Amino acid sequence: MRTPLQTSVTKAARSLAAGLLACAVLFAASGWNAAVAAKPVAKAATAQKASRAVPAKSKARAVKRVKRKAAPPRPSFGQLYGLHATDDALDLKSSVALVVDQETDEVLFSKNSEAVLPIASITKLMAALVLTEASLPLDETLVVSREDVAATASSGARSRLAAGTRLTRGELLHLALMSSENRATHALGRTYPGGIDRFVSDMNAKARELGMQDTRYVEPTGLSSNNQSSAQDLARLVRAASSVPIIRELSTSVDAAVAVGRRVLQFRNTNGLVRNPEWDIGLQKTGYISAAGRCVVMQTQLAGRKLIMVLLDSAGRYSRIGDAARLRAGLTHSVSSAPAAASEPEAVQAR
Repeated sequence: MRTPLQTSVTKAARSLAAGLLACAVLFAASGWNAAVAAKPVAKAATAQKASRAVPAKSKARAVKRVKRKAAPPRPSFGQLYGLHATDDALDLKSSVALVVDQETDEVLFSKNSEAVLPIASITKLMAALVLTEASLPLDETLVVSREDVAATASSGARSRLAAGTRLTRGELLHLALMSSENRATHALGRTYPGGIDRFVSDMNAKARELGMQDTRYVEPTGLSSNNQSSAQDLARLVRAASSVPIIRELSTSVDAAVAVGRRVLQFRNTNGLVRNPEWDIGLQKTGYISAAGRCVVMQTQLAGRKLIMVLLDSAGRYSRIGDAARLRAGLTHSVSSAPAAASEPEAVQAR
């Protein structure tokens, strides 16, 4: 028979066991619920990572699509007019070409020489001629202004002459002729007596004086496709400009170091032929805008004869240089036989 004390101990042990069992059940249940709840969280995290990765791939695909859909280059006026369909004996890439003996006016090569096309930076040759005839002091310091920057900004052409750059008129003229610097050219026109409008007006007046009836200028840099001329007119311009020593010197300069603020900048000639010892170039000017194609005018010597060479609307970055070389090679024989050519001209004509 149990004593009261034993009975109390037994009841207490049963109560403790029941409590421990209840705790165990609760603990197991809570652990199972946590594991179940963790699965959706893990799935959500994985989905979030995947969603973050999708835009990056989509963005990469979008970039690739943009590159594939790049707009083709705009055709030149010569291409629109169908001038590139004209065949010639030398298979030139330029749609317009003309070679003339400077002293006798004998035409040695002609291809679409009467076509009137945009002439791009060959415009700067007339700007230089008008400027030098004005006898303005070349040692006068001029400042490149915001107006010069704004007037040439739409072209996208690169310039290292920031607003506030101080250079002499002679330095600006050098950069305009040698490196085809647009801001330099505009600054020269802006500081011309009467301003840019008078400068352009005098350029047109000089063209009429030289008999350049197919020529028109609307601004001095050549960035406008409304600056237009023919190869025949440009031959007249080259002849006139070649009589000015400073234009010959600056246009054929190979390179120049110019102090711009605290820096010294190196500029190079845009015509690589001036660095070629096989060429004897007395004057040159290059030009390019999409409407004009690649252009170049030169005065050069071949077999003791001074020749004027005009190439307009050449297709391809280096094609105008290649065309000049083809002309030089093709004309070497005919130019060397000058006495015979004087009585029976052998001009190479386009077919």
